[in-house]
Amino acid sequence: MNVLFLINPFESGDIMENEEKKELNETEPTSNKYMKIKKFHFIMLSFFLVFITAGITTFALAFGDEKVVEKIQFREREEFKKLYDAFDKIKENYYEDVDEEALINGAINGMIDALGDPYSDFMDVEQAKSFHESISSSFEGIGAEIQEQDGYIVIVSPIKGSPAEKAGLKPNDKIIEVDGKSIQGMSSSEAVLLIRGKKGTKVKLTIQRPGVEEPLTFVITRDTIPLETVYSELLEDGIAKIQITSFSENTTEELKQHIADLKKQGMKGIILDIRQNPGGLLPQAVSITSMFVPKGEVIFQVEYKDGSKQRYISDQEEPLDIPVVVLIDGGSASASEILAGAVKEKGGIPLIGEKTFGKGTVQSAEDLPDGSNLKITTAKWLTPNGNWIHKKGIEPDYQVSPSEYSNLPYINPDQELKESDLSEIVKAAEQMLELLGFKPGKADGLFDEETKKAVIEFQKSKNIKQTGTIQGETTLKLMEDVRKWLEENDPQVKKAVEVLKEQMK
Repeated sequence: MNVLFLINPFESGDIMENEEKKELNETEPTSNKYMKIKKFHFIMLSFFLVFITAGITTFALAFGDEKVVEKIQFREREEFKKLYDAFDKIKENYYEDVDEEALINGAINGMIDALGDPYSDFMDVEQAKSFHESISSSFEGIGAEIQEQDGYIVIVSPIKGSPAEKAGLKPNDKIIEVDGKSIQGMSSSEAVLLIRGKKGTKVKLTIQRPGVEEPLTFVITRDTIPLETVYSELLEDGIAKIQITSFSENTTEELKQHIADLKKQGMKGIILDIRQNPGGLLPQAVSITSMFVPKGEVIFQVEYKDGSKQRYISDQEEPLDIPVVVLIDGGSASASEILAGAVKEKGGIPLIGEKTFGKGTVQSAEDLPDGSNLKITTAKWLTPNGNWIHKKGIEPDYQVSPSEYSNLPYINPDQELKESDLSEIVKAAEQMLELLGFKPGKADGLFDEETKKAVIEFQKSKNIKQTGTIQGETTLKLMEDVRKWLEENDPQVKKAVEVLKEQMK
């Protein structure tokens, strides 16, 4: 789930009442006086009726006659009459006792569903607690940003260093089942409660991946999701690669500290990596974007339903005086796209990689009195030049695809791959071995003698028991080495280095 910023949608105003007071004219005609006497009697009768009604209400409240109270209560919102009537009929006529709170929560969920907006959501007390934990503190789970899309739960992006990333989950993966239970039609909040769990416990996800016919099964061990959101390293020729994995409470301070440390090491250029960054808190995105956009320039605009717009301006006092490029991909969403749009249009910074996700709306989240939470889309945001990127994304200046090996499927460590096996998973294992310099023969999906020899050579290089089969530690080491290879041979990073070197000349 992704929150940009919070707005109180409930505004109140004063109601002015003007009363004209007239003094009684003693010279009024007798007929007028008679009318006033009748009016006086009518007013007294009205007061009497109000008094009697109040008495009946008090009696009913004291002695529990709810029917009387219901009949005399005034329903201010006539548009809710149908809802009240349905609630009453269910409560009175359903063949079993009903949970009133569940009915009310269900009605609210129904209104949210009727919006047809995957980013608006109602969370009960337990779900709201989980929502707040994901924003402000560490939490235990698999570490993947998800959203509801056309009745499916879809992964926006896994968090760096999380079990989800290590297992090989990717953006646009559809989660079909959790521990064998179908989650189609669930809200993202409902799905999160099933996927999250205590550190050390396992969850089995059935995934439908675009371009892959058969569903994939991932058994993932839950862990504490790291709070750290900024990672950096110094590459060749003074070029620093800084990755921001999400915009959380301390991301700005983390980034400033990394930049200060890298400057001491002789940093001459920055590759800012926001690939797989699903977004987060808007104030953090604004303060970070300001670091790369000149003071006084528009960062982005918010447009409300009445057509009014609010512009957010960079207040950067000390702009960075070194070349910068930004890496983006299909997992760069929401607040990440605010940064990408601003640096492209107002910072003169090139974007490298693939088109971003395309989320151009703003959500407001507010706790209700009982601790539940209502998150609704309250506006749309535009780039500095007024472009709405919703469902379109932001195109890079340099289109660069990831390595062809980045789509290798996940191999379940609990599954044993052995001689004579024939499957697509065996083919993936052969491709991994070949990538790492071992020689499994033709990668045709048949676990033959050559494949076995390559596995033994790999196990020997890792000081693993030489079984000749792929399972457990062998599987984990194999996938870990492939991940490292992909990081070291990233074509998008290579292009970023090339572009930076041109700017640094």
